[in-house]
Amino acid sequence: MIDTHCHLYDEAFAQDFEEVIGRARSVGIQQLLLPNIDWASWPILQETIAKCSMPCYPMLGMHPCYVKEDFEQVLDQMHRVLEEGVNNLVAIGEIGMDLYWDQTYQKAQETAFRRQLEWALAYQLPVALHVREAFEPVFQVLNEYKNTSLSGVFHCFTGTQKEASYIMEHHPSFYFGIGGVLTYKKSGLYELVPQLPKNRLLLETDAPYLPPTPYRGKRNEPSYLAHIADILSNTLEIPEREAIRMTTENAQRLFNLNLSVQ
Repeated sequence: MIDTHCHLYDEAFAQDFEEVIGRARSVGIQQLLLPNIDWASWPILQETIAKCSMPCYPMLGMHPCYVKEDFEQVLDQMHRVLEEGVNNLVAIGEIGMDLYWDQTYQKAQETAFRRQLEWALAYQLPVALHVREAFEPVFQVLNEYKNTSLSGVFHCFTGTQKEASYIMEHHPSFYFGIGGVLTYKKSGLYELVPQLPKNRLLLETDAPYLPPTPYRGKRNEPSYLAHIADILSNTLEIPEREAIRMTTENAQRLFNLNLSVQ
């Protein structure tokens, strides 16, 4: 299995890092993809990759909730890192728009979003999208790139049937990140996921956030991906082994990873 979205560098894992990795390995996880959120997180993310005994791959990007007055300077710093080259960089992310908490920086978020989409095209990388209460403005921006090679994943997809259908019709090169929210009764995902293309589904935890039921209220961690895979197999009515094989191959394809699928 591949956890395609995990904040392993978060301080929530500082006290038992090796144990967390051991539990992840014990359930069959073989690779972890680490999204960046801001400039301060970048060196910590790099340190985490260096010390981890499991293969980890970085993303580089500015989370929309961290877009503030100084976002242009932060993006300049990130772009210099891109120009210098990043080993094993798998995506630009996590980027996008979030209007749930505050709409003060909506225009700035749009500007930052467009700039980072341009990076993805220039460096031929997929994007990991964070979208919360912002599907319409995100779609408006993405529509400017419909005739490009842009691809990516709607990380932690929590959209409606209408929004999913729009993505499938207008942005068919994009994938759907499926995590712990799949197990939440009121999310509607258990009924929606079977209507999504199987070759566009990815497994993720978003650890330490959004733990699946029955771990809600606790810290999420990569090993819980096994539980998410089990629930996904149930809703798709396929064997768990097939769900794991399918989502692993999907992740390999999108992020250009090499891993033998058992």
